[in-house]
Amino acid sequence: MVDAVRYLVTGGISWRSIPADFPAWDRVYAFFRRWRDKGWTAEFHDRLRDRLREATGRDREPTAGIIDAQPVKAAASVPASTRGFDSGKKVNGRKRHIVVDTLGLLLAVVVTAASVTDRDAGQTLLARLRERHWRITLVWADGGYTGQLVDFARNVLRIALTVVKRSDDTTGFVVLPKRWLVERTFAWLMHSRRLARDYETRTDSAEAMIRWSMSMVMSRRVARRRH
Repeated sequence: MVDAVRYLVTGGISWRSIPADFPAWDRVYAFFRRWRDKGWTAEFHDRLRDRLREATGRDREPTAGIIDAQPVKAAASVPASTRGFDSGKKVNGRKRHIVVDTLGLLLAVVVTAASVTDRDAGQTLLARLRERHWRITLVWADGGYTGQLVDFARNVLRIALTVVKRSDDTTGFVVLPKRWLVERTFAWLMHSRRLARDYETRTDSAEAMIRWSMSMVMSRRVARRRH
């Protein structure tokens, strides 16, 4: 079942297109849905992340993270109630908001309509981060997370939200400190063809797909270290 879901996420196929070598597609989908609803996908992902952090000599619980968002186009299967238009990136679809640690490993994720601003989604995302990772005290962000979100993070969540800005005299593409780590994570996720667009009817299914994709990234890294 796990291999079937991984095959679907990697290849970007539909549920009904799962090869006959795997169990029937409806059984695989029922497995995916059960793990999503019971929180087992998140637990599976988090245990892998903890193991990988320990393998690299880090503590299981991170103390710092990096936050960012990625708009993606939505397929026709995405309902109008959970899709929108990002006027900045000119994308009609959804937006993936994530926090990663300093290794680029996923800590928290929220999927919203693309019309939701980074500041609005940031409150929900940082609240999820604080609920799961109690040692987090510092989060780096870009200019889209300024304003009241900084005060909310400091006063309510006890997190220092530090904005890393481009220099005024900088032109063209420049790698910014810390922020490149979360951009690299988005690049890892886009290796999974299922994530090239958002095909999921429900946002929690989209979040589960992101965790499955990151689980594959981490399992390969754990296997390389083992050998």
